Amino acid sequence: MKKRLVISLLLLILLTTINPQQKIVISKFNLKTIIIENNSLLEDKDIKNLLLPIYDRNLIFLKNIEIKKALIQNSFIESFNIKKKYPSTLKIQIFEKKPIAVLISEKKKFYLSEKIDLIEFKNLPNYQTLPFVLGNKDDFKIFYNNLKEINFPLDIIVKYTLYETNRWDLETINNQVIKLPQENYTKSLKSYLNLKSKNSFEKYNLFDYRISNQLIIK
Repeated sequence: MKKRLVISLLLLILLTTINPQQKIVISKFNLKTIIIENNSLLEDKDIKNLLLPIYDRNLIFLKNIEIKKALIQNSFIESFNIKKKYPSTLKIQIFEKKPIAVLISEKKKFYLSEKIDLIEFKNLPNYQTLPFVLGNKDDFKIFYNNLKEINFPLDIIVKYTLYETNRWDLETINNQVIKLPQENYTKSLKSYLNLKSKNSFEKYNLFDYRISNQLIIK
């Protein structure tokens, strides 16, 4: 902070009495190099392209809010740390949103983050086996958080389907379908988990909880 203040004061003095030599000194603080760190899903070039409008800007007077406006254009970026390295380098540490599911809505695909934020969809090699969500983001957020609250094993789910009657079906990795009721579905899910520990569990493909206080198994 002290170093930045000294540099700012020096520039202020130079700007009050401009001559060609002083212009050369000032230009040494123009942004020339951007270093991107900690990104794994996004490529450096994609992030740097967002920052093209700030290239060659004076690093001392460049505000963080301007950098933020550029970076938040990419929906994969959760947050970031910015560090200025004088005279002409900007270092940015990127924290990315991690996809947990693929939302299919109105024939369009989006990734969903852990906070159920929408993320632009593109084929990512490490995220080919994510579960699909047929429904809407807001209802899924409530449902997903309820699943986490009861410690339901999310890694066994391959598909979430929301029906117009406002109830969910789950499909699991072992081809089982869990048909849930509109209300008190966490009770049904807890029942399913209890049955999961039984020896005969694997031979059933359908667990239908839609009728209150009744379970149909096939």
